[in-house]
Amino acid sequence: MGLCIYYSGKIKDATSLPRLVEEVKDIAAINKWKYEVFESSFPNDILDREEHIEPLYGINFTPPNCETVSITFLSNGVMVCPGCVQYFGNSKNEAEKKFIYQVLVKTQFAGMVIHATIINLFKYLNNKYLTDFKMIDESDYWETGDESLMQANFKEYDALLDNFVLSMQTFPVQKGENMISYFERLIGYVNSLKKD
Repeated sequence: MGLCIYYSGKIKDATSLPRLVEEVKDIAAINKWKYEVFESSFPNDILDREEHIEPLYGINFTPPNCETVSITFLSNGVMVCPGCVQYFGNSKNEAEKKFIYQVLVKTQFAGMVIHATIINLFKYLNNKYLTDFKMIDESDYWETGDESLMQANFKEYDALLDNFVLSMQTFPVQKGENMISYFERLIGYVNSLKKD
């Protein structure tokens, strides 16, 4: 639970990967964000026609109080989530394998400044290095560029989290109760209040 961004895409050109990695690395270093470089160039500066799970290409970085932002690709240039590649990359189950392309980052606790910085970085990278890029931003800042809308959405997510914590405190889990039973009991309680 928390405000996230979801994104997917491909690198435009295999020869541009070293520049992309270097620019993102510089931005991370300037902001004192931890970063990890994977392979920084494709073999012979060519994208494979076939998808190979290893090695990964690109970079990821982690701003404070934020999940890791991955700008990583398979050998064919398709953007992937490194953690999902590790867990599902060799799966024979096609539904599980699709998880590797679902890249998301929770930015809720990083705050609006870091969120906006990440969004603006992706706008820059999209214009210069990426193709078929899609982003869903739960703050609507990617789509609109409207800081006041982003702020309102952050406040709404903060309120949802605060209300969830408050409900857990005022309607606690009973000893020996699993989470499914707890939520069934909680929903039953809320529905009984609606009838009154």
